[in-house]
Amino acid sequence: MKGQKWETRPLDSWNRAKELRAGWQASIESKERVVGQGNNGWSFAFPAFTVIEDNPVGSMIANKSNSFARKCRLASETRGWGREVCGYVNNCWGSQFLGYQEDGSPFPERKFTVPMPCVCDQHAMRGVQVRDYAPVPRWMKDHNMYLGDYDPDREVAMLNHKAYCDLRTVNDVERVFGQQFDDDKMRHMLNASSAVSQYRADVAMFMSHIPAPLSVKDIYSFYTMGGLTKIDPDETVRFWKMFRDEVEWRVQNNIAAVGNEQFRWMEAHPPPWHFLKYYRYMEQKYGAVCIGSQYSNELGARLIKKPDLTIGKREGLAYPPDLPLETREDIFRRFTGLDARGPHTMKQDEYIRPLSILEFAEVYQADGALFGTWRCGVGCTLTRKEQAMMLREAGYSVMLYEGSQPGDRTDMDEMRMLDMLDNWMESIGIRPIDG
Repeated sequence: MKGQKWETRPLDSWNRAKELRAGWQASIESKERVVGQGNNGWSFAFPAFTVIEDNPVGSMIANKSNSFARKCRLASETRGWGREVCGYVNNCWGSQFLGYQEDGSPFPERKFTVPMPCVCDQHAMRGVQVRDYAPVPRWMKDHNMYLGDYDPDREVAMLNHKAYCDLRTVNDVERVFGQQFDDDKMRHMLNASSAVSQYRADVAMFMSHIPAPLSVKDIYSFYTMGGLTKIDPDETVRFWKMFRDEVEWRVQNNIAAVGNEQFRWMEAHPPPWHFLKYYRYMEQKYGAVCIGSQYSNELGARLIKKPDLTIGKREGLAYPPDLPLETREDIFRRFTGLDARGPHTMKQDEYIRPLSILEFAEVYQADGALFGTWRCGVGCTLTRKEQAMMLREAGYSVMLYEGSQPGDRTDMDEMRMLDMLDNWMESIGIRPIDG
């Protein structure tokens, strides 16, 4: 590679990640499992549940087959769901309407749905069509949050209410499906999740290193493992330890994602899954690496730059991380989370306090930012232009591009985006490596 400064090598963890993902897919298609729709981590504690979440499934449809994704969205649109609906959802709903998946296998019909409440307002809508199509039971929980300074009393009250919503749902599921929730399994899952969260935090920390040990495209291959892609908790811990150790070794030995790294750029939310080519385009043509986003890097950690300029995790939790798990109520208080100000603190920060986007740029030593201004999925673009202006005022170069939504390529001009990337690099004096 021309101008190479650092060694590069493929990830050893890749094959294991593929095996785990394939096992999860096989569990979805098993006829002996009750398939649920939603982001329900507690499903592990029921003996016969496998839960599907729209984000990884919808993005995979968009990435693997444009023709099938178009069929899915058309099938959804002809039934009245327009382009303003999230592309992930339209891909999944369309597959259900068609009755089959991209590989031709039958669509795994859902038996119940529990949509995840989220700052992206269309999350709550995801269970509507799934419920009406079959029909199947649908449960919903409240997304209560607050703005302003940290208030420990308010935190406890909100977390108790969120835990109550989950407890009510689990009790209903036991009654409707005749299954017994296994508290011990849930305790085991929570303890495993604590270990995984630390490994995720370490990987996020390592991404601040120069050269970047991974590109965001690498991160997207792994970051749903054990979360949105639900696999055995013990396997999840082993995988994330292996991955963390490998990334740490890459940092210690300056093994780079891009051997001729000369420009580091950040994003703010999911990329166009149908056009991940632009990552490799920037790496190969300009030595420009994407070091990630609050979405990709901080599902397991919320990093800040401390007054002494070191990097650390944001503190301020209503409950201690080692909260005893003696009762089912204790279990669900821990499961609900340790911060009530959003489903993930980083999302609440990103949408409502654009200042955190500047903090992210500083922590990860970014040179610029590339932001998608999506036309649907309101939560994905709220305050996006304000974030761009704040970064520009701080001296960062920012490029904005338009598209329908990360899971929908309908209104995105991909060749125009590549031209815009060329113009962006030229405007800040980054010349092609071979130029």
